[in-house]
Amino acid sequence: MSKITITAVTEIIPGLALCGVVTGIAYALEAVEERLFGRAWLESLVLAIVIGIIVRTFYKFEGRFEAGICFGAKTVLEIAVVLLGASISASAILEKGPDLIGGIAVVVLMVILGSYGIGRVAGLPSKMAVLIACGNSICGNSAIAAVAPVIHASSKDVAASIAFTAVFGVAVVLILPLLVPVLSLSLTQYGIFAGMTVYAVPQVLAATAAVSQTSAQIGTLVKLVRVLMLGPVVLVLSLSGRKDRVYRTPISHMVPWFIIGFLLLMALRSFNLIPQIAIAPAHFSANFLTIVSMAALGLGVDVRSVLTAGGRVTIVVVLSLLVLSIASLGLIKLLGIV
Repeated sequence: MSKITITAVTEIIPGLALCGVVTGIAYALEAVEERLFGRAWLESLVLAIVIGIIVRTFYKFEGRFEAGICFGAKTVLEIAVVLLGASISASAILEKGPDLIGGIAVVVLMVILGSYGIGRVAGLPSKMAVLIACGNSICGNSAIAAVAPVIHASSKDVAASIAFTAVFGVAVVLILPLLVPVLSLSLTQYGIFAGMTVYAVPQVLAATAAVSQTSAQIGTLVKLVRVLMLGPVVLVLSLSGRKDRVYRTPISHMVPWFIIGFLLLMALRSFNLIPQIAIAPAHFSANFLTIVSMAALGLGVDVRSVLTAGGRVTIVVVLSLLVLSIASLGLIKLLGIV
């Protein structure tokens, strides 16, 4: 067992070290911005993604880096999400009332149906249209991974769908903060908007942390409500198929461990069971690990992969994101959230 553990650790060191180097460069560039302009126009979190993408696109990695990059983009980011729970009280979402929770569920359902319709009109196969619809509307790769075996999607469709959620997920994280002044969104409104439109829970943290802690907290909670929609959706898809072909999706796919950890720490914080002295270090650690994992996320995305999936898929994903964005803004205005 110890040999296996040592081997696993050894395998992730090169890639994780590369993520650390990119993170260091991002911090350094942010410091240069602050010295030259008096403020950082691009936060280290965003810089880490951009630098990672540039490196990945123009440099072909050796295989020894892959394990560490994957670990950084997934496990490290999941740990950051768990730690974020220590700085959030459940009252932040409960104050918004059941109207917001119900509205999120309605928007997710509408966007799934709308995205599926767009995919079919564009000529995509039915199963790929379902994958893209669920990935965009719920939680990106996690939704695709959970839905794929239920609808018996081919590995080719799954790979293409995941490639797009990876590339467009990063694009949304980079673009969304720029919309705050354009759309005149308050910190709370932006948190809800990001929570409704960004693919994955960790990416919501990336898209909101550079704006404000309030946006990060609200966005993460809203996103969690979206993620919880995965269970009912998978169940419906399972029941809609032939009974002898139903695939039972593991509960770990529908409710990932880091969401459970996040909710646990949030509950402890809500009941004042976390010492006040531990909250600031937890928040700092969550922020640092997020930047490291954003470097890994960038290093794992080759923008050229989009070109191999075809124009129709690109159009469907973009239109689906637009529908989701418009529906999310409509929900914010409808509920009168300020």
